[in-house]
Amino acid sequence: MSITCDIAILGGGTGGYVAAIRAAQLGKDVVIIERDKLGGTCLHRGCIPSKSLLRSAEVYATVKESESYGVETTGTRLLFPKVQERKEQVVEQLHQGVQYLMRKNKIKVLHGTGRVIGPSIFSPKSGAVAVELEDGEMETVVPAHLIIATGSRPRHIPGLEPDGKFILTSDEALLLDKLPASIIIVGGGVIGVEWASMLNDFGVEVTVVETADRLLPLEDEEISRELQKLLAKRGVKILTGSQVMSESLSKDEEGIQIDVRRGGEASTLSASQLLLSVGRQANVENIGLENTDIRVENGVIAVNAHYQTVEPHIYAIGDCIGGVQLAHAASHEGIAAVNHICGEEVHALPAHQIPRCIYTRPEAASVGLTEQEAKTRGVEVKIGKFPFQAIGKSLVYGSRDGFVKVVADRKTNDILGVHMIGTHVTDLISEAALAQLLDATPWEVGQLAFPHPTLSEILGEAMLAVDGKAIGI
Repeated sequence: MSITCDIAILGGGTGGYVAAIRAAQLGKDVVIIERDKLGGTCLHRGCIPSKSLLRSAEVYATVKESESYGVETTGTRLLFPKVQERKEQVVEQLHQGVQYLMRKNKIKVLHGTGRVIGPSIFSPKSGAVAVELEDGEMETVVPAHLIIATGSRPRHIPGLEPDGKFILTSDEALLLDKLPASIIIVGGGVIGVEWASMLNDFGVEVTVVETADRLLPLEDEEISRELQKLLAKRGVKILTGSQVMSESLSKDEEGIQIDVRRGGEASTLSASQLLLSVGRQANVENIGLENTDIRVENGVIAVNAHYQTVEPHIYAIGDCIGGVQLAHAASHEGIAAVNHICGEEVHALPAHQIPRCIYTRPEAASVGLTEQEAKTRGVEVKIGKFPFQAIGKSLVYGSRDGFVKVVADRKTNDILGVHMIGTHVTDLISEAALAQLLDATPWEVGQLAFPHPTLSEILGEAMLAVDGKAIGI
């Protein structure tokens, strides 16, 4: 028995289910194949649960500092099981929302493990999907077009394989029933610094080990240096230019010990647990790619500008194709792939125009090129910066930290990049991204009458600062 459809999607994460909705809107018969829960990593093991925990950590930190707002509190306690309970409630509500969207758009969902198959009695070309359903029965989906959206998983280091007790990835850390007294975080990228900020606010002793010479090595250097300074000020121990020696790992009832090499010197770190945060690996194994002509290059599926593989009726989107491994990037790619299948106009954004957000305290966000990237490309740049301490609403929020930095082309006046660190900047970065998308100049953005008092005023001031015309400093 087989199911025929216009579009089948292998993977029901953010990219997959958004692509399915767009296809349904265009009148296509759609089937999603998902081995776990709809929503994928973002909803169940990534964006949403981690941001829920970060919000609880932020509230706890604010309560501990409440006297500075004129509010005295006594007997403040952190009830971590309730923090986890709230996280699960948020996730479940959103999970129900995704299931509702599938029903609303009449999208068929098959819960099972799918593998792409080659030419067979079901289809003369590859791209059909054999699905082992949850009850053990087999089903075959035969689509006119297939979209692979299998996502990614945390990357491991040989010798530091997660055991769920002493060594964790973000997947296991999200399920903790109690907080450790101390933790070593291996990796100072986005996930690593978010967990460092969160656990520090929860009262955990945190050490971050990063091989690069600074945290967030892919972000603008001034942003990463500022965040590193602020985390260190809060008591996070940061070891940059350092590498853990996995062969030295030892475990006992007290926790773990591991050697860290920094330059020519080695030292031993001890902690209750270790969190491995060294990036993510595309899920391209065991999905039947060997039954097709699809190429896997550098661990990810190779696609063209329209997300087509070398077999043009098979597309791939999201983390499994590498690039910008973010949920909103996967969603955008899913919509673009479906639009291409259906002959609609396609708006594919270049990677550097996709906003990036980091949910530490304070937050960081960026879009476009860093100052270093622009200079490497041979562009003569001009820079505008404005501090949050000169923004009234930021002081109202109780924060003086951070700034907004604008990188512009001195010759063309194009906005090349905008980089932020400070209060709620993940909610501000979209304005900068829209300005770049619409090819606005810094002067044009600065002409907007930004409402006062708001945090958004800082964007206008930073844009005016590019030409030395900021008002507030």
